Amino acid sequence: MKTLLTAMAVVMAAPFAAHAGADFVEGDKTFAGEAELGATLTTGNTDTSSVKARLKLMQELGNWENQYLFEGLYKEDTSEVTAKRYYAGVQGDYKFDEKNYMYITANYEVDPFTGYDFKAIASSGYGHKFIDSGNMYLSAEVGPGYIYKQLDDEQSALLGYDNEDSVVAHGAMNFSYDISESSKFSQLFIADYGDSLEGRSETAITANVIGALAMKFAVIVRYNSEPLDDKKSTDTETNMTLLYAF
Repeated sequence: MKTLLTAMAVVMAAPFAAHAGADFVEGDKTFAGEAELGATLTTGNTDTSSVKARLKLMQELGNWENQYLFEGLYKEDTSEVTAKRYYAGVQGDYKFDEKNYMYITANYEVDPFTGYDFKAIASSGYGHKFIDSGNMYLSAEVGPGYIYKQLDDEQSALLGYDNEDSVVAHGAMNFSYDISESSKFSQLFIADYGDSLEGRSETAITANVIGALAMKFAVIVRYNSEPLDDKKSTDTETNMTLLYAF
């Protein structure tokens, strides 16, 4: 397992590049991105290992601003897998003007520790940029959506059905602030309300090390108001990663 994690870290670090926030597209730059990678490995009395990787890309095509996000998390403690999550998302924003836009978004997440094989969400609606200055950005989005969740075999046998779905009200808020020329604070809130409330909060501070290389500290909180039996409502993830932007 340690050999596999080392190989994953090397492979992931090579092609990655991406960014988070409002300044992906500047002037004539039509493609930008940012990659993150963090890994830990301890041996001896305790054998633990973990890998966190994240790739975010942004593309500008006429009035469209498209975002692509890929995340992976894997943790192992004494040969036992304690966390495994994979996420892929895409969003397209059609700009009506400098402040208003229409968004279309969809994402797919695999997290076997929640009792589901996978979860998929799609939504479309209206977005507005309240602030888009040189050092501060604030936007909000709201619209209808749809969520589909496939239960794993154990939960399907226990509950007597194999999937859950619901029409949801989707909302998102994205805020970022340049603390200094070399550091940045960002806060993201996402909520989907249907048969239950599911939300995600990501709070992060990024500080440049040298050139395009930076360190990022992030706290991610996921919430489900109605988890499956024996599952918790809140999951918290704390990461320290290296980030490369271009």
